[in-house]
Amino acid sequence: MGRAGRGADLSDPLAATRAAPAAQPLEGVVVIDFSQVMAGPYCTRLLAEMGAEVVKIEPPGGEAVRHRAPLYRGRSRYFGQLNAGKRSAVLDLTHEGGREAARALVAEADVLVENFRPGVMSRLGLAPRACRSTNPGLVYCSISGYGHEGRPDAQRPAVAAVVHAESGYDLAVLSYQREHADPAATGVFVADVLAGALALGGILAALRRRDRTGEGAHVDIALTDAMLSLLVEEIQTAQSDTPIAPPYRPVRTSDGFLMVGAFSPRHVVALAELLELPELAQDARFSGTRLRGHLGALLDLVETWTAGHSTAEAEAAIRANGVPCSRYRTAKDQLDDEALRSRGVLRTARDAAGAFTIVASAIRFAGEAAPPEAFDVHDLGTHTRDVLERLAVYEPARIDDLIARSAASDQRTKEFS
Repeated sequence: MGRAGRGADLSDPLAATRAAPAAQPLEGVVVIDFSQVMAGPYCTRLLAEMGAEVVKIEPPGGEAVRHRAPLYRGRSRYFGQLNAGKRSAVLDLTHEGGREAARALVAEADVLVENFRPGVMSRLGLAPRACRSTNPGLVYCSISGYGHEGRPDAQRPAVAAVVHAESGYDLAVLSYQREHADPAATGVFVADVLAGALALGGILAALRRRDRTGEGAHVDIALTDAMLSLLVEEIQTAQSDTPIAPPYRPVRTSDGFLMVGAFSPRHVVALAELLELPELAQDARFSGTRLRGHLGALLDLVETWTAGHSTAEAEAAIRANGVPCSRYRTAKDQLDDEALRSRGVLRTARDAAGAFTIVASAIRFAGEAAPPEAFDVHDLGTHTRDVLERLAVYEPARIDDLIARSAASDQRTKEFS
């Protein structure tokens, strides 16, 4: 992980308090990452940004996401977003020598993360019980579609889109749509990102307990559980006769749409003033806890005003009156947002093809300097020799033998100019 220094920013009144980076919270923590695609790599990406040494174990040829679009000069920026800041080691886990090397690394690790179906790691000789028998303090985190305990169908294959449908999430979203009868197509994999974030929380809690007791844990995260946790109001509504509250919906402007987030009587008063409808402030429908149940009627009134104004004009006026409001923005819009860059949400990563923007961890420690300026995305196998020598304590000749037998691979290239 690159650690470029930061110059003092004289325009920032808090610059002096951020002059020196604080110690990263997970410095010294070693994570062996067997995960692939999204949920697991998302979790370990967050661990890496907190200062953990994350060793990504990949098969010969690399995990599939290394070759997934969008590509730039043959390197996947999708992979880069999920794996910046990690080390790369290649072990063939179908080969006993590769499995033995993996077990040697796990024996010295603090955390193991995997997101295979239940049973896969057992067949590789890397089951939770086996790993923790040689390393009792190990925090072993499994991320799967349906969890490792409590379900007879836990070994079913799962992908985020299927979990969205199965969990009730997609139909809950549909229930708020006024003009659609079919569930929406999906491409934003909420289940993977949410499960990865919850896995981070489970790992940190297990590490905290290990600090007190010396005992590790098996953290068991299921994508279905994660998605169900999103349906806070919907699960309770399903147990009552109360109808689903009207949704927050887009309001039309003369050239687009806005989302107006009026949620308190104070916002009603502000909108009454803006719309020149003083009677709104006295309307019993929009007072106290009744407001949410009549939100649709309020937004209809707001739309009569916004329809005669441009998106920019309406957004500025509604915000000026203290009501949460935003135009709809694209992912590309975020790349040009200086506020996001100032906060450090948009950061720079680099691979052998060059520099690009990634989204950094949303976790911040107030008053502390930002993490490293640039996060490195390493080529496949860059650190195979290093981690086997340093962590597994393998002699160079033993590593040479593994490579000769194709149980490991050191495909180091000249990465960065």
